[in-house]
Amino acid sequence: MSVISTVEQLEALYGVAGETSLVKELDHVIPEYAAFIEASPFVSLATCGPEGLDCSPRGDLAGFVRIHDPRTLMMPDRRGNNRADSLRNIIRDPRVALLFLVPGSGTTLRVNGRAHISVDAELCASFTVEGKPARSVTVIDVDAVYFQCARAIVRSELWNPERHVDPKSLPTPGQILAVTSRASIDGETYDREWPERARKSMW
Repeated sequence: MSVISTVEQLEALYGVAGETSLVKELDHVIPEYAAFIEASPFVSLATCGPEGLDCSPRGDLAGFVRIHDPRTLMMPDRRGNNRADSLRNIIRDPRVALLFLVPGSGTTLRVNGRAHISVDAELCASFTVEGKPARSVTVIDVDAVYFQCARAIVRSELWNPERHVDPKSLPTPGQILAVTSRASIDGETYDREWPERARKSMW
């Protein structure tokens, strides 16, 4: 197997980045980038910690990530499974990366920065939805922000309904839990109760 082990080898294979790939990167959010953040209901949050890397989905109403100022973003954390992998990592290593998706758009937005977790009562209350404040707020200091061109979205046909997978063709969460728990969890009961459980803990 041939392995690339140096940056020089990598650059020899791929060449150098073009002007458009470099000039788009800024250290702050401009109005054009803000438009994507405000329209996005979904972001992937990447963190790192002593145990390794984590990439976690975050979703809420469009614009749930607040632009506090051009160099500061704020993201509410809601009820979940309490693993808190991302938050554990941020406490020990503040480096984060975010990838914003906007349904229907091929363009994505990437943000790299450093984060901390706030439980300020007034701040959490400002993210209240359905009468429930955020459990905490991840405050992100922006180091770099830039758009990613649409090639990946176009290739994957992510937004094409004709390419959507029938959920019934995939294992259910209950079926997976039954296997991974060696049947100590009743998968059928889990799947049956999940919609109501999710509804109660949505926010």
